[in-house]
Amino acid sequence: MAPFDNPFDAKRRFARGGCSCGSHASQAAHEAALPSGDAAIERAVEATMMRALFPHQAERRAFLRSVGLATAAAAVSQFLPTKFVAEAFAEAGKPEKTDLKIGFIPITCATPIIMAKPMGFYEKQGLNVDVVKTAGWAVVRDKTLNKEYDAAHMLAPMPLAITMGLGSNPVPFAVPAIENVNGQAICLANKHKDNRDPKNWKGFKLAIPFDYSNHNYLLRYYLAEHGIDPDTDVQLRSVPPPEMVANLRADNIDGFLAPDNVVQRAVYDGVGFIHILSKEIWDGHPCCSFSVAQDTIRDMPNATAAMLRAILQATAYASKAENRKEIAAAIAPANYLNQPLTVVEQVLTGTYADGLGSVKKDPKRVAFDPFPYESFAIWTLTQMKRWGQIKGDVDYAAVAKQVYRATDAAKLMQQDGLTPPEATTKTFVVMGKTFDPAKPEEYLDSFKIKRAS
Repeated sequence: MAPFDNPFDAKRRFARGGCSCGSHASQAAHEAALPSGDAAIERAVEATMMRALFPHQAERRAFLRSVGLATAAAAVSQFLPTKFVAEAFAEAGKPEKTDLKIGFIPITCATPIIMAKPMGFYEKQGLNVDVVKTAGWAVVRDKTLNKEYDAAHMLAPMPLAITMGLGSNPVPFAVPAIENVNGQAICLANKHKDNRDPKNWKGFKLAIPFDYSNHNYLLRYYLAEHGIDPDTDVQLRSVPPPEMVANLRADNIDGFLAPDNVVQRAVYDGVGFIHILSKEIWDGHPCCSFSVAQDTIRDMPNATAAMLRAILQATAYASKAENRKEIAAAIAPANYLNQPLTVVEQVLTGTYADGLGSVKKDPKRVAFDPFPYESFAIWTLTQMKRWGQIKGDVDYAAVAKQVYRATDAAKLMQQDGLTPPEATTKTFVVMGKTFDPAKPEEYLDSFKIKRAS
């Protein structure tokens, strides 16, 4: 039986020589009568399933004669919907565009996006991707909006902000994958080694990478939990990550909450120390994302899926501790992170100097988990509203579902043999307080220090 023959016809044979149905003068004539397009894909899936169920022709013919074609087809589809499987095959079609540009900021948060280039993950998907090092987050945003980039490494809150028109014109964006969890830290200038209590930080000048960043929200959260109002008691300044160490060295700032390679570079250069890791504020928090405009997904669904598959596979590879040194060597060079190899290794392996005279070991200092939980987005939206970035009512669940594509990620993860979570939301704990994504307003109302009324 040929791949596109009707597998539910009792007259069909598995033999591949001659015309398989006996109704045509030649095999060429037989093949000319076969279905095409989506119908052909579905027929091929059905044929494969029938071969697996009935490897012997006599058994298959006896089964079909006893129950009939329609009943047989319905029975097989009950166990595995052939239309769904056929759609999955079809979605892995040829990319509409193979020469693509993905913008990134040179930080370890972008590890899967960056490493997928030198380590061949894009190439395996038939893509020629140029990963473009970019100066700052506003530039990444604008170049992606202007279609100079096909997709981008963005801070996880940025696609939410862009979709809602915060800081830019509203353009629907999507987060098909989270790049990393944890992997940030609060770094302070060496002069503050004896000033570790945040209650004494009034008057500090602290840097964050961008207003719409979990660095901003986590630092604000941390300060507020210690009684420091982040808008009146300290100065928060947006500084691009590559410029943070220089600003710390020049005494322009007292510290920053930033990606770990920036923090570790401050320790390496002897100008700062690690106060706490961000995972000590919220263990498992998202930081950065793979982000795409929703019209790009619509116009280039196959190319987008191919990019995402490459990044999911890179993320799975990066999640294994035994691969971290190899990855560090791939992304440390000047065209990517432009960092000493030892700095990148200390971040990715979790064995690092803290700038206070100790070497610490934490293999989960940074982790790579691609699943874009909708609850991540809901928490971020509560903090946007808490600090006055969002005014008025928010449909938290609807915005989260629109931007954080958990269902799409789960589907592609399954196709790649990965195991996605069973649910698209989850509860988690931030500094001892449990966040329930089903009760965002109650969570928001529980804070004493906030701008939202």
